[in-house]
Amino acid sequence: MAIQAINVRNQFKGKIKEIIEGPVLSEVDVETPAGTVTSVITTRSIKELNLGVGSEVIAFVKSTEVSIAKL
Repeated sequence: MAIQAINVRNQFKGKIKEIIEGPVLSEVDVETPAGTVTSVITTRSIKELNLGVGSEVIAFVKSTEVSIAKL
């Protein structure tokens, strides 16, 4: 399957660094040139996509809100 077009502008290509698998939801850490991006997806999706540590992926970030805190 190849992605031909997508409207998400924030895309980070990287490799899966770690998967913390739960019974229903799992955390996926993706190491990108910009840093680590963490996603929470269903464990079922991890299995259906055959994801594992070292898999090359694209992390898509789309949000209607971005919060900023002053340090």
